[in-house]
Amino acid sequence: MKNVVLAFIFILAGCTSTTSHTTFTFSDTMEIIRAAAGSAPKGVPGQYTLQIVATGRQGQYVYLNTEKDYRDQRAITVALHPKVISQLSAKYGMPPQEYFVDKTIVVDGKAQRVKIAFLSEGKRTGKFYYQTHIRVMDISQLKVVGEHAIQLN
Repeated sequence: MKNVVLAFIFILAGCTSTTSHTTFTFSDTMEIIRAAAGSAPKGVPGQYTLQIVATGRQGQYVYLNTEKDYRDQRAITVALHPKVISQLSAKYGMPPQEYFVDKTIVVDGKAQRVKIAFLSEGKRTGKFYYQTHIRVMDISQLKVVGEHAIQLN
């Protein structure tokens, strides 16, 4: 009987000492944006399925966007670290800003609300807006799962 009680205590102790690292799976951009805004400034770790329709480059970073206009409030931006850019270029034989257009990707990372300042003549205006970013620091965070044909009218 003593062994049964001890076993029960160890089982309960094991259950209470486990650490919970919840990772969410999202494919709806508005759901991702709401979750990131609701958890700001921390962000929401998860696995995100996104269709990339446009890309951009600023400085050393490449940005993959779910909307043609990256400033659109419905846009999710995947920010690629310079180290990842060179790895992706080598893997796919072209720059990521060319390769990822019209691709569906799965990204493991943290969706975070990022404050973007408006500039005028290189100076902050005091005005700003928010974007939702998922930063990719390692090539293993990103996987292509589909390709979408461009529709011509």
